[in-house]
Amino acid sequence: MNKDEIIKYWFDASESDLDLCNSLFDNKRYSYSLFFLHLSIEKLLKALIVKNTKLNAPFEHNLIRLVEIAKISCTEEQLDLLSDITTFNIKARYDDYKNQFYKIATSEYSQKYISKANELIIWLKNNFQKI
Repeated sequence: MNKDEIIKYWFDASESDLDLCNSLFDNKRYSYSLFFLHLSIEKLLKALIVKNTKLNAPFEHNLIRLVEIAKISCTEEQLDLLSDITTFNIKARYDDYKNQFYKIATSEYSQKYISKANELIIWLKNNFQKI
C-alpha cells in the first residue's frame, strides 16, 4: 500500500470503530463502547502520524504518545481527555480491571466521555485537513 492508502485505511478503521462505539452505547454495552472509542481515536491519530511523518504508525496505544509522534499541539484539556480515554484500552480489556470498569462505565459516565471525544475527533479531523 502507498502512503495515501495507509492513511485511508487508518481513517476508515477509525470511522468504523466510532460507529461500533455508538452502537455498543445504544445497546447499553458501555465499557465496550468506551473501549472502541479509544480505538477510534487511536486509529485517527495513526492516520495523522502517517500523514505528518511519512512513517508507518507505531505499535502504540497510548494516545498522548501518539499525539506527540503525530506532532500535534493539544490543549491541556485535550491532553487530560486523551489521558483518561487511554485508560479505557486497559480497563475494558483485562479481566481484573474489566469487572471494576464495568461498574464505573454507566450510561452517564460513558455519554460524558463520548460527547467530549466527539468534539476532539472533529478537531482532529480538522487538524488532519490542515496538513
